Amino acid sequence: MSRLDNRAYYDDFAGWYERERHLPYHRMLDDLEVEIVERYGAGKDVFEVGCGTGLILHRVTRFARTAAGIDLSGGMLAQAAARGLSVAQASATALPIASESVDVAYSFKVLAHIPDIEGALREMARIVRPGGWVLAEFYNARSIRRLVKALKPPTAVSEQTHDEHVYTRYDDAAAIRSYLPRDLEWVTSRGIRVLTPIAKVHEVPILGTALRWAEHKLADLPGARDLGGFLVACLRKR
Repeated sequence: MSRLDNRAYYDDFAGWYERERHLPYHRMLDDLEVEIVERYGAGKDVFEVGCGTGLILHRVTRFARTAAGIDLSGGMLAQAAARGLSVAQASATALPIASESVDVAYSFKVLAHIPDIEGALREMARIVRPGGWVLAEFYNARSIRRLVKALKPPTAVSEQTHDEHVYTRYDDAAAIRSYLPRDLEWVTSRGIRVLTPIAKVHEVPILGTALRWAEHKLADLPGARDLGGFLVACLRKR
């Protein structure tokens, strides 16, 4: 199977990216991600690495002192800019902002697609002030989501492209710890999508509501959170 480079893949994906983001499953993911940014970034200067079309960043602007972001894809950024957001085109491994200039750097559903993960984490650490936070989301190798992904056919992201056309890495907590630069300390984590087998379950009346309630309860619970399909490492800069 041939892979696209990340920029070409996400430029192609841009047209379809928001087609399902209004559905209950995706709203749940967004809510859990925004909550963790607000926990560490309310009233502070924050920066999103891989902001896509700006859905998360737009919500973050409501509680952060300042909020900006970058993305590799011009197609994604065009939609983020249309939302009036402060965004620029750049790579996660070469962030175009000064060292120690923000309180929180965060990234969701992006780091799993970056081969140079150590370089990306070094850059996120570089731009954060001492005592600040890096919130880094990974695809969890030890999760129901990983098993489902291994068994199901590829998911289309455009008329021509599916999700196996891009580099993707799955990590467990031990692997994530091995990527961290010395100035980042693992403090805690949040598990996102701990129980959900498939997205469609969230559209079932009553069951979907109960599942979303459970996902919020389990996201920060020791043990359960380690099984999240998306594992957010909450890292403090020394």
